[in-house]
Amino acid sequence: MKLIIAIVQDQDKTILGNALFDANIRATKLSSTGSFLRSGNTTFLIGIEEERVDEVLEVIKASSQSREQYISSPVNLDVTLDVSASYPVKVEVGGATVFVLPIDQFLQF
Repeated sequence: MKLIIAIVQDQDKTILGNALFDANIRATKLSSTGSFLRSGNTTFLIGIEEERVDEVLEVIKASSQSREQYISSPVNLDVTLDVSASYPVKVEVGGATVFVLPIDQFLQF
């Protein structure tokens, strides 16, 4: 038994949730927030048999697309106290961050 933790952008949560449902893979969804962009994420907790791990990873990979997005750079003060201009910066967002952990024991009550 393995525990898969998949963190995806909120834009991908519905697509991934539907794909997991269609593949008969049960998951628990948690709302989360990323610290870098401070944007909404969704964390999926998936307990799965070891022989189905690759299947789950393929579903996550197919459902979570990375894309480029522009964000505003933070305003900085230099030593002369001049405020530098804030300008948009292109960053890559999306995709999925996935952890696969071994489970010593699984119980349902």
